[in-house]
Amino acid sequence: MGELEQQTGWGFETRAVHVGQAPDPTSGAVVTPITLSTTFAQDGVGNHKGFEYSRSGNPTRAALETCVASLEDASHGLAFASGLAAEDNVLRLLTQGDRVLLGNDAYGGTFRLISKVWQPLGFPWSAVDLTDIDALAADWPSDTRLVWLETPTNPLLTCIDIEAIASLAHSRGALVVVDNTFATPFLQQPLTLGADIVVHSATKYLGGHSDVVGGFIALNDETLADRLRFTQNAAGAIPAPFDCYLVLRGVKTLAVRMERHCANARAVVDLLLGHPGVDRVLYPQLPDHPGHAAAAKQMRDFGGMVSFTLRGGEAAALEVVKHTEVFTLAESLGAVESLIEHPGQMTHASAAGSPLQVPASLVRLSVGIESAADLVADLAQALEHVR
Repeated sequence: MGELEQQTGWGFETRAVHVGQAPDPTSGAVVTPITLSTTFAQDGVGNHKGFEYSRSGNPTRAALETCVASLEDASHGLAFASGLAAEDNVLRLLTQGDRVLLGNDAYGGTFRLISKVWQPLGFPWSAVDLTDIDALAADWPSDTRLVWLETPTNPLLTCIDIEAIASLAHSRGALVVVDNTFATPFLQQPLTLGADIVVHSATKYLGGHSDVVGGFIALNDETLADRLRFTQNAAGAIPAPFDCYLVLRGVKTLAVRMERHCANARAVVDLLLGHPGVDRVLYPQLPDHPGHAAAAKQMRDFGGMVSFTLRGGEAAALEVVKHTEVFTLAESLGAVESLIEHPGQMTHASAAGSPLQVPASLVRLSVGIESAADLVADLAQALEHVR
């Protein structure tokens, strides 16, 4: 990120629209051009305009990396072909034998990557309760080099005190990675709370329209950034220019979308709290929700994700997800349309039988930006099937 862009003092919404996205100097285009060229002319050997080959760097990708880094209050940003590609790049910072501590409530894809891909290569991991700082400090594995946390978590929406985890991890010589996909930089900025690295599935709220797959890493440490940038280029899991354009377009409306997601989520929560077929509602704003205090301390609002369990167990959960009309039964999250899913058989099927297995009665909602009244009515009629 350029020095002037770091010091503009602009608000979040203004940065989302303008940072890294100045009008094109050649044509005056207000929208960042999609630069499809794979290679770039040089005036002489090694004398170029900042770009040589699009795997190593591309103007559209540079605009995206500059913009999202600014939103995360980061000095460095790196874009990837998917969220898991970004996570895989972070794990390449480790040396064989280094242990990863993973929260015992985490995205199934992260669990699969760490436990099925990296562990067989000699990288041990442990599933731990990141909400119990005292227990974690008392039973800290000495070979831990990285703590991986989500907050809110996927799919139970537990919120973890980033400052407390960062303080403990740093005192033991470990890095802290925060998956900020659910909160987004509009609601939470982990680097300002002590985290070393932030990762995103840009497929979700950053893109926001269910039309692009992408990932992102943001950080401030220049040495780590250089290492990550090297493997970004060497391993090559970079996004196409058109994908970068789509995420950049989505980021422009991130703030207004998140405000609507949060407002609609509260309306949905109000319905669920009063329904006899619902056993428990999981939403960080609720005082009895695990990590409510952490969420209230470190988040601007409580997000657009809502999970709940059904008194009728798995059969009831499957009935509910089958009968919605406005909520679409589909995986993924964070887009303008509302989605509903059964994590146990969908996004978290890979965690079955592990410490990260989710309740069979669990339903997860990604609350979109439709009319709140329509969303509430749709869930109410679907829940009638389990009365």
